Amino acid sequence: MDTRSWLRRHQIAVYAVAVTLAVGVGAARPGSAPVVERLIDPVLAVLLYVTFLEIPFVRLRRAFTNGRFMAAALGMNFLVVPVVVWVLTRVLPPEPAILVGVFMVLLTPCIDYVITFAELAGGNSEQLTAATPALMLVQLLLLPAYLWLFMGAEVAEVIEAGPFIEAFLVIIASPLALAWLTEAWAERSRTGESWQETMGWLPVPMMGVTLFVVIASQLPRVGESIGRITAVVPVYVAFLVVMPLLGRLAAGLFRMDVGEGRALVFTSVTRNSLVVLPLALALPAGYGLAPAVVVTQTLVELGGMVVLTRVVPSWLLPEPPSPVSVPERLRGD
Repeated sequence: MDTRSWLRRHQIAVYAVAVTLAVGVGAARPGSAPVVERLIDPVLAVLLYVTFLEIPFVRLRRAFTNGRFMAAALGMNFLVVPVVVWVLTRVLPPEPAILVGVFMVLLTPCIDYVITFAELAGGNSEQLTAATPALMLVQLLLLPAYLWLFMGAEVAEVIEAGPFIEAFLVIIASPLALAWLTEAWAERSRTGESWQETMGWLPVPMMGVTLFVVIASQLPRVGESIGRITAVVPVYVAFLVVMPLLGRLAAGLFRMDVGEGRALVFTSVTRNSLVVLPLALALPAGYGLAPAVVVTQTLVELGGMVVLTRVVPSWLLPEPPSPVSVPERLRGD
């Protein structure tokens, strides 16, 4: 077995090591957090570049034509999820910094490691990759509206469009365009083909690096505020329980096959904590607790993803039984 295959088979262990190291560095060297924090955006961009390279764009173009999956993904994330989030957050204390962090992270669907975890569970990664630009654009447009609806105009005005647009261009659009150019280069050049092959080793290590950078840079914030943010943990856990069940129900209503259904479950439950974090960091001083609330969701969700990669294919959306062939002489016709 080559190293690339080994990494794929043991990627959860790689992520666990990255998180453990990040916790160690964040706890032992809290003074390094500002330096590590500057790496978040470039590391995310590289992660998404190598992730997009995993999906051939011929198949990706075909995935764009699946209007049923697109409609289901958009409906779950921007109609069903807001209702669930509104209900779950009724138990939280009325503290704006906590609420804005919870709303920012739970109202924004994931556009990066959801592809990895869905693929681990046998989900349709092409559909998720095809849906990524739409999910990012719609959350860019709707998050201020949801914050206004849930928290009032004063809080909504705090969320500026600039950081969202920058995040879309730097973290989503540029890596997607570069991945397309790389694939075109690989089709015409042996050097390009070699480059693409080399990049194929990086998705798992880059995810580990991303988790390390995010957690190591933000853990001191979490530690300083642990007494105030523990209230959000039950909300995050409840979200991880409720949304897979609703995603499974929607997959049945839309008559999806197993791969599409699993992809829908994962896009319904996995949140955009890694991309939202830079936006939370850009909030005014009075909202300094929001980044810690976002990172807490990351830590809770990672544990939930490990469970869901087992539960979804084995129980929630298992493969249908293979048809049993009956010998001709026993059919009686």
